[in-house]
Amino acid sequence: MPSLELSSLERTEAFGIILGEIVEPGDVITLEGPLGAGKTALTQAIARGLGVDPRIYVTSPTFSLLHEYQGRIPLYHMDLYRLSGEDEIESLGFSEYFYSDGLTVIEWPERLGSLMPPERLHVALAISGETSRTANLTGHGNLWQKKVADIVSIV
Repeated sequence: MPSLELSSLERTEAFGIILGEIVEPGDVITLEGPLGAGKTALTQAIARGLGVDPRIYVTSPTFSLLHEYQGRIPLYHMDLYRLSGEDEIESLGFSEYFYSDGLTVIEWPERLGSLMPPERLHVALAISGETSRTANLTGHGNLWQKKVADIVSIV
């Protein structure tokens, strides 16, 4: 599993921008990590890479569960922290976003259970210092396995 040392917020932003530039419609990125690990900060940078208007502040959808942003392709940002599991996620219709015309970024993906998309990039963020993080990348599916190698070589 490749890992990236994100030694500063600027390095995290650069990583996120690269992700936003390379994703395609229907892609899914799952973000794992404790509170404060930088999941929303990374999503903000992904939004910039997608061309979301920089005047739009990308916030955590913890209480609204889902935020949508327009860029080169739509960004669907989900936070599943407050949901109990896959039945609730299914009843909300969230799984329909996984195979849509945009990028779906999911915080707290362990709540998905059997709804977990088989093709996705999984980013596990760990706090390694006050402003530094370690990002462990796992590509699920052939396409994401290749993309992970490309990402690591660029960042």
